[in-house]
Amino acid sequence: MGNQALEILHWLSEMGDDLALSDTPIDRFAESAAARQASASRSAPGKEKPARPDLEQRAAAVRRHLNQHNQAPAGRPGIGGASATLPDAEAIASARELAAKADTLEALRDALAAFNGCNLKLTAKNLVFADGNPQARIMLVGEAPGRDEDIQGLPFVGRSGQLLDRMLAAIGLDRTKVYITNVLPWRPPGNRTPTPAEVEICRPFIERHIELVAPDLLVAVGGSSAKMLFETTTGILSLRGHWRKYKVGEREVDALATLHPAYLLRQPAQKRLAWHDLLQIRAKLDAADPG
Repeated sequence: MGNQALEILHWLSEMGDDLALSDTPIDRFAESAAARQASASRSAPGKEKPARPDLEQRAAAVRRHLNQHNQAPAGRPGIGGASATLPDAEAIASARELAAKADTLEALRDALAAFNGCNLKLTAKNLVFADGNPQARIMLVGEAPGRDEDIQGLPFVGRSGQLLDRMLAAIGLDRTKVYITNVLPWRPPGNRTPTPAEVEICRPFIERHIELVAPDLLVAVGGSSAKMLFETTTGILSLRGHWRKYKVGEREVDALATLHPAYLLRQPAQKRLAWHDLLQIRAKLDAADPG
C-alpha cells in the first residue's frame, strides 16, 4: 500500500498537481460518506434536504485560497511597499515603466526580480528568465515555465525541453546558437493556463526582452505564445508554418509559430508538421547566410 501511495503522489506531481489549495487538510473519504448519507436522507419521505458539507468545505477552501493570493506573503511586499498585489491596470502600467527603463538584459532581469505586480510570483520557486546565447540570430519564445523549469530557473529543461533540444539538433542548432525565453517568467500553479490579466501584466517585459535581444528570426513556440506575440485568437494549427513580420523597435523581423514540444509529446503524429516548420527555419537561415 505504501509503494502504491508513493506512485500516486509521483504521478500527481508529474501531472503538475503539486500545489495545495489550503493549509488545512480535507478528508475526501469523509466527504464522500457524508454525501452518500445526505443523498440517502433526501430520498427518504418527509425529510428536509440537509446541508451539503462537502460543497461547504470546498467553497471554504476556495475562499481561503483566494484570500491567500490576494495578499502578498510576509517579506514580499508589493510595489511601493504595499502589502497586497496591485490592481491589474496599475500593475500593467508599472510593468511598462520598469521594462522601458531596462537598457540591458541584466537590467531587465533585475527589474523582473523586483517586480511584485504579478500574482504568479507568489507561488513560483524561481524566476525563469532565459537560456542560450543572447547574440544568437534566432530567439524562441515559449508560454511559461513548467515544474522542472521552476525548480532549475531555466526555460525548457524538462521533457519538453529535451525534445526541443533534439528538434534544434536536427537542423544543426543548439543552445549556443539560439536564445530561449517565455512569455511568462513565473510558473502558473499546477501548470494551469495563464489568465489574460497575467499575460497582459507580463507583456511589457517580453516585448522589451525581444527588443533588447534584437533577433533576426523570432519563433513563437506553442499556441499561447503565438497568440500573445501576434495578437490574434487564431489556433496554433492555423498559425504555424506561416512567416509574418514582427516589429522589434524600429525594424521588422521574420517570425514563425510552431507547435510546442509538450503538444508533440501528447500528439506524436503532429511531429511531421513541426519538422516542416524546422526546415523552414533552416532554409531562412541559409538564405540569409549562404556562406
